[in-house]
Amino acid sequence: MSRGRAKAKQAKGAVKETIGQVTDNPEREVEGFAEKLEGKAKAQAQEARKAREAASAERRKHAE
Repeated sequence: MSRGRAKAKQAKGAVKETIGQVTDNPEREVEGFAEKLEGKAKAQAQEARKAREAASAERRKHAE
């Protein structure tokens, strides 16, 4: 999942969470909260992958 899609999932979750709060619908609120957290986790995982790849490339560069 790209970082942009992860951010979109966070935004979608935040909207669902807010709608759940406004309409007094705890199920939708929790669903939105979970979706928002999933988007955050996927964005952080993508950042970690990029950092790992950069560190790996740097090590290979210095090993040569």
